[in-house]
Formats: sequence, C-alpha cells, structure tokens
Amino acid sequence: MSDTITLESLAAPTSRKTKERLVRTVVLVAALVSVMVSAAIVWSLFREAWVFISQIDWSVTWGQIGWFPRRGIYDVPTLVVATLIVTAVAMVVAIPIGLGAAIYLSEYARPKVRKLLKPTLEILAGIPSVVLGAFAITFIAPNVVANIGGDDGGSLMAAGIGVGILTIPLVASISEDAMRSVPRELREASTGLGARKVTTVTRVVLPAATSGLVAAAIVAVSRAIGETMVVFLAGGAADAAIFNSDPYEGGLTMTAAMASLASGTDQVVGAGLTFQSLFFVGLLLFVITLTLNLIGNAFVARVRERY
Repeated sequence: MSDTITLESLAAPTSRKTKERLVRTVVLVAALVSVMVSAAIVWSLFREAWVFISQIDWSVTWGQIGWFPRRGIYDVPTLVVATLIVTAVAMVVAIPIGLGAAIYLSEYARPKVRKLLKPTLEILAGIPSVVLGAFAITFIAPNVVANIGGDDGGSLMAAGIGVGILTIPLVASISEDAMRSVPRELREASTGLGARKVTTVTRVVLPAATSGLVAAAIVAVSRAIGETMVVFLAGGAADAAIFNSDPYEGGLTMTAAMASLASGTDQVVGAGLTFQSLFFVGLLLFVITLTLNLIGNAFVARVRERY
C-alpha cells in the first residue's frame, strides 16, 4: 500500500464542490434580489416624484402659508423647518445622554455592571416607536414640555424629546463600540504619564474614537429625520399645517406629512398632484439622508485612526 500524496488525493470530493457552488449561487441570488428590490423602490419613488416635479407650479412650493396638499399648496419649507426642529431637539437629548452612557459603559463600569446595563439600554431600542409616540403625547407633553414653557398638547418639542429618547440607544451603542476599539495601550500610556481617568478619556480615548463618534451622530441624525410614528402622534398637526418655527407649537415633519396624508385609505384624495406629493417628499427625504451619509462617510474616512 503506497502512502504517496498526490494532487488527486488532496482534491476536494465532487459532492463538496457541488455544495460550495450551490451555496455560492444561493448567496449571489440573495444579493442580487436585495439590489433589485432597492432599485425598484428607488425607481417607483423617482417615477411618481418626477410627475410632481414636471407638472407642479413651483410658486406653490415656496413662500406659502403652509402645507395643504389637498388644496394644492405644497410649501416645502413648512415640512423641512419642522423636520430640522425635531431633529435638533432630538440630538440635544440623544447625543449628550447617549455619549455619557457610552463613556460610562466603556471606561468606568465594572464588568458585572456593564453586563447588566448594556442589555437594559438595548431594550430601549426594541420599544416600538408607536409606544414612544404615545408616551410623548401622554407624559412628555404635559409633564416635561408644559414645565419648560410649552403647552400640554402635541408640539414639535414633545416630538423631538420622544425621538431623542428613541435615538439614545443608537448613539450609546455605536459610541461605546468606537471607544472600546481604542487600543488599551493608549490608555495605559496616558495613565503611566500620570494622567487622571477623566483626562485620559477626554484627551486620549475620545479623540482616538472620533470617527466612530461622528458616525454615531450621523446615524442618529438620519434616524431622527426618518422617524415617523413619534412625530405623527406627538407633532401636534394632522395632514396639513401652517408654517411654524416655534418648537412649542405643533408642526408637520416630512415623514408625518406622508403618513398622515396617506393614512386610512389607498387612494389619496385631493388636488391633482396630492398623491404624487407623497413621493416628492419621500424623494426629498431620501436625498437628504443620502447626502448626510455621504458626508459622514467622507469625514469618517478622513479622520479615521488606524492602529
């Protein structure tokens, strides 16, 4: 009996090659399907939005009294300003709290405490947004907003705080992962030079994790801009709204405008381009979030530290 090793003996069995080709084909098909679905969504969005873009009288999209699509008045600044207000309020809530939670979990918490707090924080991310919307209108509005100068009803402030609470776990999770990826040797070198813990965190860890922290902020902003149910329930407006730049008053964001206008029916009734206005707002929302992501990726690539 010969113990000589040949190329034929090292070759994989035919059945194994067949299985590998099958798995590769299945994975390729899954990837192609996901690309095709995404392309179909973008195409359907652009097709209907183009009808609006090509037929609308642009004088009714700027400088009007508000957003009244069923009457043929599509004041885009009404939606954009309300969206920016909600996003700004949400970031004021989410970024400090989320970043503080991430710093504690990454730099100060003991392993046992971290194992308890980390899953607890992530549970908040699993709460349905409709529940937080109801919480915003029933608790945040009368107990928080009413005590800082607002009313006890729906408002952009209440919606922004609700969206901020919804975004806290996202900021905390991404920021904590970014800080924990900083090499331990940098912390030890800072400590060896006599730096205090807070100095090490602020002068070493946070600058080293800048790319991840910026990514967390960009993702949080995109999440806040695209949130629907919280602003739909707590924003204080129906399917139409006058222009408003006061966070203590009700307003209509882009996502809330789409949800409220199309809710309860499969046929949006109104002036000629009422239905197409939904897709135009959706396309505008898509362009804004895509631009944010591109800017964020470019900035992260520029400041990323490689160890």
